[in-house]
Amino acid sequence: MLWKQQWPDANPLCHPLLLGSSLSDSLPFPIGKEDGTGDRGDGSLHSDHHGPYFPLKEITEQQKEGIRMVKRVMISLEGEDGLDEIYSFSESLRQLCVFKKIEKSSMAWPCQLTIGSNLSIRIVAYKSIQQGKAKKAWTVVDARSLRKEDIQKETVYCLNDDDETEVPKEDTIQGFRYGSDIIPFSKVDEEQMKYKSEGKCFSVLGFCRSSQVHRKYYMGNQVLKVFAAKDDEAAAVALSSLIHALDELDMVAIVRYAYSKNSNPQVGMAFPYIKDTYECLVYVQLPFMEDLRQYMFSSLKNNKKCTPTEAQLSAVDALIDSMSLVKKDEEEGMVEDLFPTTKIPDPQFQRLFQCLLHRALHPQEPLPPIQQHILNMLDPPTEVTAKCQIPLSKIKTLFPLTEAIKKKDQVTAQDIFQDTHEEGPTSKKLKTEERGAHFSLSSLAEGSVTKVGSVNPAENFRVLVRQKTTSFEEASHQLINHIEQFLDTNETLYFMKSMDCIKAFREEAIQFSEEQRFNGFLKALAEKVESKQLNHFWEIVIQDGITLITKDEASGSSVTAEEAKTFLAPKGNPSEDTAAAFEEGGDVDDLLDLI
Repeated sequence: MLWKQQWPDANPLCHPLLLGSSLSDSLPFPIGKEDGTGDRGDGSLHSDHHGPYFPLKEITEQQKEGIRMVKRVMISLEGEDGLDEIYSFSESLRQLCVFKKIEKSSMAWPCQLTIGSNLSIRIVAYKSIQQGKAKKAWTVVDARSLRKEDIQKETVYCLNDDDETEVPKEDTIQGFRYGSDIIPFSKVDEEQMKYKSEGKCFSVLGFCRSSQVHRKYYMGNQVLKVFAAKDDEAAAVALSSLIHALDELDMVAIVRYAYSKNSNPQVGMAFPYIKDTYECLVYVQLPFMEDLRQYMFSSLKNNKKCTPTEAQLSAVDALIDSMSLVKKDEEEGMVEDLFPTTKIPDPQFQRLFQCLLHRALHPQEPLPPIQQHILNMLDPPTEVTAKCQIPLSKIKTLFPLTEAIKKKDQVTAQDIFQDTHEEGPTSKKLKTEERGAHFSLSSLAEGSVTKVGSVNPAENFRVLVRQKTTSFEEASHQLINHIEQFLDTNETLYFMKSMDCIKAFREEAIQFSEEQRFNGFLKALAEKVESKQLNHFWEIVIQDGITLITKDEASGSSVTAEEAKTFLAPKGNPSEDTAAAFEEGGDVDDLLDLI
């Protein structure tokens, strides 16, 4: 009876909640705040910068009393969790501005957690975190009828000949490009090549200290939470013992994970995760050897120009501290996440469906600009922006930016009338200085070089010919092999890498009087480019002006400047006789054979 008497009295107090006129951002309210200020306890779409902006007003004492009444009602009916069900009118608008995916319950993955050959625990795993991708189910339709059935797609395979002879699909086969060769693989080979596992697997390979698994090694697009199988008390006790033992010893389990017999196995770590209401193992994938990338960089400590002062170091430290996205309350021991990424919708997903909705409702209108609340999602918190202003001003003061003006080289009479055939001490000194400057940089970056590699072939080539550990002929052969492989990919990225190799070859050929070797290579390259119809690559060569070494550049060359200029001149279409010769089996010989 007491509840029935109080309920009507609460109606006028709750009326502002229903209207939302002055409680635009005061509800839902977190536990412990009686003044009605604050946002949702779960941090969804914080009104300070993550959601669309609505005007805020101060709430009256009567409205605060209404908030307290609703809070008592919700706790009485649903307990503490019932507070998550309260929405103010403005927050409802904020939620309606966000597109949401169809929520699907996580599918259980039952398996056996095995430790050695004698211990087995029944487990079930769920995907706790998975990378979300917007499924763009685009399909090709007729532009007039907008019907998919009116479009028919047909794929035809043809030979690369003048007649474009059609080849039946059953006469084609998959090929794997390995360097400059293509290795054929049939369907049978593909099936036999696949990794065959024994089935689903979650076996512990061993244990290690948690400090040995660095955060940078975490990879994969999902995180699994592993629990004991339902209604299996023995499994629950065994898994709980394992979890607490790992937690007490500060260790993790290194695990071999395979989703099914048709999936490739992974190696990962399982670490303990203990909360008040549950406990489990959390699995994260770790990299294999091929997944790691090793980079060598020269130390900045060796460069006195880049050595920071103590004031500069302190200023950068202060900037990093001021931009922390975690707020700690020392008195209460609470940690607040100022930028909860788990509560921020994916801007790409929001923009996609904003455009789809607009196009469905307004087919003839242009797409609208990005909504402001989408842009605001990734803005830094206002509190962080305010705190970092002072450190940023110190950074600007201690790290001044000055315009770098390139000094014009002063041209002297000696530079204009220099003797190119001079072999005196001055000429040798210049060559030695140029060679030494480039060599020291290469040796710092490369270390010990024994052959021309595919990662940095130009620098490897320079180091080899200057250390004289390999003959110029052998080093040039290795470099040419890589140039051929890069050209066979027929990709612009590798074309630019080939250009670096050719430039390095030309520079070193002049230094070591190997101009004949380079000129022979470049002539053979021009023929190969023409036969393989790599005209776009040759255009890059022409733009960069990479031509034959003339006798003005090296005394051992017989090429004149006019001949070098003619070499780069665009050539006309090959004659019919030349085309016929190639069709009859004439492929350009290997570049190495022509040198």
